[in-house]
Amino acid sequence: MKTDPARSVSDAVASRLSARAYLDRPVDGAIIRRVLEKAARAPSGGNLQPWHIYVVGGQELDTLKAIMRDRVQEFPRGEDKEYDVYPPNLVSPYRDRRFQVGEDMYGLLGIPRENKDARRQWFARNYQFFGAPVALFCYVHRDMGPPQWSDLGMFLQTVMLLLREEGLHSCAQECWSMYPQTIGRFLEPPEELMLFSGMSIGYGDPEHPVNQLVTRRAPLEEFVQFRGIE
Repeated sequence: MKTDPARSVSDAVASRLSARAYLDRPVDGAIIRRVLEKAARAPSGGNLQPWHIYVVGGQELDTLKAIMRDRVQEFPRGEDKEYDVYPPNLVSPYRDRRFQVGEDMYGLLGIPRENKDARRQWFARNYQFFGAPVALFCYVHRDMGPPQWSDLGMFLQTVMLLLREEGLHSCAQECWSMYPQTIGRFLEPPEELMLFSGMSIGYGDPEHPVNQLVTRRAPLEEFVQFRGIE
């Protein structure tokens, strides 16, 4: 894990990872404000700018973590979801990639496949933001469609790259969509908004084994076709 601030866009892309362990070090709110203000330049069709962002830290975040500790115990499978993170019948190669990244991560953590309880306990750390001092939630208006959801992805990717420029790491977490009612009661967004994703933000712990995970990527020839280009 690289902890120095990224010095170029390429450096930010290469050093960005889903950090799942953070140092006990506060993040200046001014940095988050600066990042989000810059990220608002992310592209969106028709300039709709469909993202609605909630940032939580300090005592408010401690309160939310306490709520989630109880909620995960009470409803380990989540609440009534408003969308599926993955297609119900995920086919190859996408299914294989998802399986592989899970095995790679748990391998680094030393948690074998048969130890289901330890894997569930690790997954529950999502709902403590892996110890990160800042949480971000992204909402979208219920009337928006797939093109606007893709705009959310571009905005969040811009946020994550700008965080690397500040020496910070992050982890985008669609798993928060499993508890939309609990987060809705806590944040009290307008009824017309729907929870899309959460995000952990902080200074990544370079010594933690989970942050040594380098996810595999398909070779260029597997996902790109060139026509009329040498």
